[in-house]
Order: sequence, then structure tokens, then C-alpha cells
Amino acid sequence: MEMKKRITVELRNRKPSEVKELVLDNCRSDDGKIVGLTSEFENLEFLSMINANLASISNLPKLGSLKKLELSDNRISNGLDVLAERTPNLTHLNLSGNKIKDISTLEPLKKLKNLESLDLFNCEVTMLNEYRESLFELLPNLTYLDGFDADDQEAPDSDPEADGDGLEEEDYDENGEVDGEEEEDEDDLEELSDEEEDEDLGEEEEEGVEVSLKTEVDL
Repeated sequence: MEMKKRITVELRNRKPSEVKELVLDNCRSDDGKIVGLTSEFENLEFLSMINANLASISNLPKLGSLKKLELSDNRISNGLDVLAERTPNLTHLNLSGNKIKDISTLEPLKKLKNLESLDLFNCEVTMLNEYRESLFELLPNLTYLDGFDADDQEAPDSDPEADGDGLEEEDYDENGEVDGEEEEDEDDLEELSDEEEDEDLGEEEEEGVEVSLKTEVDL
């Protein structure tokens, strides 16, 4: 599917300003450029255009709210200067599998003051001597390069705060409740039910005894 058609499908009955995430992976772009995307997507925070045959991002629209941009497996070799101008709040950028060969090509990223994570897997630039040292020196605000920080510590998969005050995901059931609570409640209900049944049986037995005694007296 062409990129412009995919955007139309993704929108459906929504306005561009209502879209926060847009995935255009595997769409074919016209002439290797972005098509169908406009500055009307003013609240877009996540944009993915993986394997979209992009050779240029020169016509990327102004996306002031964009934080994460996925551009892996394309044919981009330069022209990254537009990112600072049109995506000034970018924090995560993935350029893996593109045609980036030199550190100088990445110099425009210095203007992205909020950039925390950059991925360049399978780019020729990663084969250069002191590649990592050069990038961390060039981009002092960068925390993670190809998934590791300057001390070779791996980036965390997720934010622990998002899991609910330290509780792990497996502590919750599919309804968002802590696992085991419902089972305990059911067990309690069963116990109460058993106790009520025992009480009812006891009352019936007592009534039976009284009836029997009365019958004997009458006789």
C-alpha cells in the first residue's frame, strides 16, 4: 500500500490533530520521499516509517510534539538538518539500516537538545574507529547509543514507574486487578456459603427434634 493511502486509512473518521501515534511501516513512498503527512498532525508523538523506501526526509512536515521517530531500513544518507527545525522535541531516533557512512552526517543532530536515544545498527558509520566515543562527544545530551550508554550499560526495556509502584506486570490480571485478589474473594465466599449451609442444616435438625418430641408427648 502506498504511504498516502495508508495515512487515509489510519485516519478513518479522526482528524489529523487527534492522532498521537502513526505507523507507516512497509509503505512505498513516491520518489523516495514522505507523502501524505502534513503539519496538521500537530499532536503526533510517535511516527514509524520503517522500510518505506525513503531516500530523503526533506519534506518532513513540522511536528512539534513528535518524540519518537522510527526510520530504520530505508535509504537515507544525509539531510538530517531538517529534524532540528521540524521535530525539535525529539527524544528517540532510529536510523538503523540506512546509508549513513560518516560522523559528519550526524552533526545536525547536535541541535536536538532533547535527544536521548539514537540507533544506527547496520549503518556503515558504526564500523569507524572510535565510533561510539565520537558520537557521545558529538552529542553530549545523548544517553543511549545503539541501546547502550557510554559505560556500556544496557538501556532498560521499560520505565519501572509505569508498572505501578514497583509491582511487576505479572502481579496484575487481564482486568487490571492484582492477581489473586479475586481468587481469595471467591474462596471467602465459598467458606461463608459452606458455613451458612451448615447453620441451615443445624436449624433444620433442631426443628426436626422438636417436632419429634411434640409428637411423642401427644401420643
